[in-house]
Amino acid sequence: MSQTVFHAPGHDHDRCTADALAHAETLCAARAQRLTPLRRQVLEVLLESHKPLGAYEIIDRAALTGARPAPITIYRALDFLRDNGLVHRIESRNAFIACVNNHATGDLVVFLICERCGVVGEAPSAAVADQLKSAARAAGFTPKAPVIEITGVCAHCRQANP
Repeated sequence: MSQTVFHAPGHDHDRCTADALAHAETLCAARAQRLTPLRRQVLEVLLESHKPLGAYEIIDRAALTGARPAPITIYRALDFLRDNGLVHRIESRNAFIACVNNHATGDLVVFLICERCGVVGEAPSAAVADQLKSAARAAGFTPKAPVIEITGVCAHCRQANP
């Protein structure tokens, strides 16, 4: 299955956002869970760009359209969204990003983080996942949340500034 790792700067972001929100609503309905207004708002804030945001950045952006949410409510919403595979935490940035790929919770995720523009791409990782699962099994280890973060320069930035 082919997928975009880094969206082109002029891609149809409204469509991207609408698809991710529709997926979130479908997933929550199938699991008999509620995508509450606050959870949806946090997801929408994260979907505004393909850049990771810290919890306080999410609070600041959410406050632009209403009352300033308390940090604990944002963290609870993020926990819910993470538990359901709708957002990922970028550990190296202490930030969160909306997941726009449809994959199972617990699948290996490879994040490619552009040091120039800050955009994060989620790369296909089936081959890497198989190797890491084999190595973990051989060591008697069960990974909880397998994530790999790789920093570098995306193709769009490299083309714009060789």
